[in-house]
Amino acid sequence: MITAAYKDKASIVNILSRAFEGNKSVDYIVKQDSRRTERMKALMSYSFEVCYQYGSVYLSDDKTGCALLIMPDKKKTTLKSVFRDIKLIFSCTGIANLPKAMTREATIKKLHPRSPMLYLWFIGVNPSSQNNGLGSTLLNEIINVGMQTQRPIYLETSTLRNIPWYEKFGFTVYNKLDFGYDLFCMKKEA
Repeated sequence: MITAAYKDKASIVNILSRAFEGNKSVDYIVKQDSRRTERMKALMSYSFEVCYQYGSVYLSDDKTGCALLIMPDKKKTTLKSVFRDIKLIFSCTGIANLPKAMTREATIKKLHPRSPMLYLWFIGVNPSSQNNGLGSTLLNEIINVGMQTQRPIYLETSTLRNIPWYEKFGFTVYNKLDFGYDLFCMKKEA
């Protein structure tokens, strides 16, 4: 695993957009219209920017997989972050989806600890490279980051088949939320 450089942004946005195609949680946020693919890329671009500034962005050694981590306690509200949020509304969620997106994020945030943690926002592998162990390698490295920083790792998944995979690495489901789809909240202690 390598730490991504800013020049890797387009590649990471592409990997995540392809890996999360049809994902219930992503589809809940992204406005579903003729610009859906473009809107999904806007979400991934936003996520990259936030994690690059307030966390870490990683690539697999072959650059076909990636992971976006954020340290919520490091995140600050600035003019730049407010502009980035406004841009996300218009390029991704749309005004009509904003209340449900904000409600979902607030509900999830209430479940997170107040103490420092790592939030695994996205982990994905290009579909043509999936099922070859790249995701497992990335997740092991993320777990190592958690151990080195002594921070628990939190994440959510709406993909049922991913739950046993995360459990194999020591994650546990600590809550299940209903947003018209099931969102499983998972954590791994440091």
